[in-house]
Amino acid sequence: MPPPPPAWVQALKPSGPQGSELLANERAQSNVNVEKLSELLHTKHALERQKSLLEILQPEKVFDKSENHSLGRVERLQRSLAKAKRLQQLAVQHEWDTEELIAANDLIGEPTPYALHATMFLVTLRDQGTSEQHSLFLERATSYQIIGCYAQTELGHGSNVRGLETTATWNPQDKTFIINSPTLTASKWWIGSLGRTANHAVVMAQLIIAGKNYGPHPFVVQIRDLKTHEPLENVYVGDIGPKFGYNTMDNGFLLFNNVKIPHINMLARFSRIDKDTSKYIRPAMPSLIYGTLTWVRSSIVLQSGGVLARGVTIATRYCAVRRQFQDRDAEGKSGENQVLNYKTVQVRLLPLLASMYALHFTGLGMMQLYQENQKSMKDATSTAENSRGPGPEQLRAGADLLADLHATSCGLKALGSTTAGEGLEVCRRACGGHGYSSYSGIGPFYADYLPTLTWEGDNVMLSQQVSRYLLKSARAMLSGKGSQNDTSRILQNYLDRRDQGASFDVLGNDADIVAAFAWRTAHLTFEALKNRDVEKRSWNSLLIDFWRLSTAHSQYLVVKNFYDAVFSPRLSSALDPETTTIMHSLFRLYSLHTLEAQAAEFFSSGAVTVRQITLTRTKAVVKLLDEIRPHAVRLVDAWAIPDWQLDSSLGRYDGEVYPDLFRRASQENPVNDLVFDPYPWNSATLKNQPPKSKL
Repeated sequence: MPPPPPAWVQALKPSGPQGSELLANERAQSNVNVEKLSELLHTKHALERQKSLLEILQPEKVFDKSENHSLGRVERLQRSLAKAKRLQQLAVQHEWDTEELIAANDLIGEPTPYALHATMFLVTLRDQGTSEQHSLFLERATSYQIIGCYAQTELGHGSNVRGLETTATWNPQDKTFIINSPTLTASKWWIGSLGRTANHAVVMAQLIIAGKNYGPHPFVVQIRDLKTHEPLENVYVGDIGPKFGYNTMDNGFLLFNNVKIPHINMLARFSRIDKDTSKYIRPAMPSLIYGTLTWVRSSIVLQSGGVLARGVTIATRYCAVRRQFQDRDAEGKSGENQVLNYKTVQVRLLPLLASMYALHFTGLGMMQLYQENQKSMKDATSTAENSRGPGPEQLRAGADLLADLHATSCGLKALGSTTAGEGLEVCRRACGGHGYSSYSGIGPFYADYLPTLTWEGDNVMLSQQVSRYLLKSARAMLSGKGSQNDTSRILQNYLDRRDQGASFDVLGNDADIVAAFAWRTAHLTFEALKNRDVEKRSWNSLLIDFWRLSTAHSQYLVVKNFYDAVFSPRLSSALDPETTTIMHSLFRLYSLHTLEAQAAEFFSSGAVTVRQITLTRTKAVVKLLDEIRPHAVRLVDAWAIPDWQLDSSLGRYDGEVYPDLFRRASQENPVNDLVFDPYPWNSATLKNQPPKSKL
């Protein structure tokens, strides 16, 4: 590392007022109870767990973050594996449960090569394996005797799971499956933990029995020797190379040349092959084999609020510290104005602040729905066999909870991750020039998060799943066979009232805001149904409409979940009246700002009038910005994201932005150790390092 700066440099301070003073003033002007709000968001237990984990992790040298932004990919990948190993050692030493391990990994702040093993591999084995397979695979995987990954996406197919090319052909003679990659595009690709780490994979492959394709199914396949860690015969596997971000993860490729695996290696909780008769036993509901993807999508919804909170925390604190220009209308010499006081900054950041709360409460609702579905899945295995073939889109509108979960997880995964991903870039730009520095803490995190917008279902493609479900639900309603779920309720309400109109008071009644979002969804659903069933338009010609419909439905779900949360007895009993009032304002800001952005659809559906849209833009949203602005810093403080996790000069809790930014640049930057030779006639690039031999 470079030598410390001279004493005269160390004596310099930023021009006043200091960042610490500015943030202290911000917190003093608000009475939001940060402690109570933090407990509502995360629970007291989770906050205490975070504190104890930090005390364990921070002293560990392997978790030091000072060189994270300066190392190359090969070095970072090796260090990340070392971090993953140490985390697992600490988990055993301190007897951490799964939640504690996940929380510790979040504090580390980067994906590690164990990530897919600890999530999708273990979850798939647990949820789709039999008790015999649990003994054979899950127990060893849980104790890290085998390291696995989830190999679904291929070089030629991602979102289209039914188009996967890898095959698993049943051989009745020796009771085995033959796993094969018939084409180059059948290569498994983008598979996390596969490149250099995993020795086993859950491989999604087309099940072939006597020449008939039964669709994608999961198979456990060993890919590397457990002692030498070299690839097994007829297995070709490796890392796919550097990426835009996520470079501490060894995403890999995988090809098979007719690799044989035993009958027991087909995960058989929901579907299986009778070993003696070679008969295929169908799952009670075909979509059950996609349980892992549904779990991951549900988790992404919950995580999206926290992801956005990191960016908003950094940008809000920095915009409260950063001062630029004078207020044109201020009397006398007022000094430079805090950037957070500018309406153009508020209208970018404060709706995102509201969004992170909205997504958090929606994510909690999503996980609750997933848990309810898990119970129904257990019951589903004993129901009558379904004659339809397997596929993620083949859902019956009458299979209420499962259909709702699938459509909801698809739509909210798309909306949540898009909001978080695009929101992080808005936060970066709101930080001005310093937002471009890796030391801001936003850019590297943004690059690591971006793949979420395309993995586990490309966000645009997922809209087809949501729209297909809504169209099926609408057809069921029109034929008198609708179910009792929320989707059917809002569709029926629209049918009952569409002749007399809506007339929702979105400016004066919060419940009417929710109703307006529901009305818009129902209107777009029946418009799409008319285009498809009456006008017989092609599916492809309606894809843009389906994207809008999926977005509308997902925004309705977020607004509804946010409304249910902020007006719930749990919230009002946990928070003081002033904090509760601010939460109501956040709900209105998220909802009305979204309504304004989608004004054309709300107007064309008849949910609101032009005058309401105008007043929303010119008065309601601006008034809400004014209400929330004094509380912005405390509202991000409530997320209790430690400085160590943020790893940001701009987002420091104490506001010491500029000293920390200068310290990192001058003291943690290895480039400053180099002495360049700048002259073009000298072959050496450095004066303090001999030129490399040409031999």
